[in-house]
Amino acid sequence: MQESVELDSVDWRILEELQNDATLPNRVLAERVGLAASSCLQRVRRLREQGVITGSHIDVNPAATGLALEAVVAINVRPHTRQVVDQFREFVMGQPETRSLLHVSGQADFLLHVAVADTKHLQEFLVDKLASRTEVRHFTSSIVLEQLHTRALTPPQHLRPKRRRRSGEG
Repeated sequence: MQESVELDSVDWRILEELQNDATLPNRVLAERVGLAASSCLQRVRRLREQGVITGSHIDVNPAATGLALEAVVAINVRPHTRQVVDQFREFVMGQPETRSLLHVSGQADFLLHVAVADTKHLQEFLVDKLASRTEVRHFTSSIVLEQLHTRALTPPQHLRPKRRRRSGEG
């Protein structure tokens, strides 16, 4: 597991702004967080180098692309060994219907978020692709009725940094 990185209040403001809009030009980002453009760019580079920022993306509306039905599938695999988990993960991530996959503890081993055209497409995915896997022992699917956008990751109030890093600090 990666060590956490010490972030100051400006780092968190940069992260919040970029999580809400990863396409912000550096000049605009710098204005929003109260830094000179060069200092802002330097901080963003440092956040990338330290592994805090791991990428950027755009959000696509699945319904606008013809994939109007989304579902979450709770899946149990057996045996729950590293080899089986790795092979199952590789299979699922190779499916065009897959939006995300979580390996979890609890009743299910995996939570799979899929986007499909309709209930027939969902049935085909579940029966023809998922149920045909020998390691899949059990699964249940739930159709997504509403999805709210994920909030930008921000620290809880009690963990929020109170200070801004001084020049020359890490």
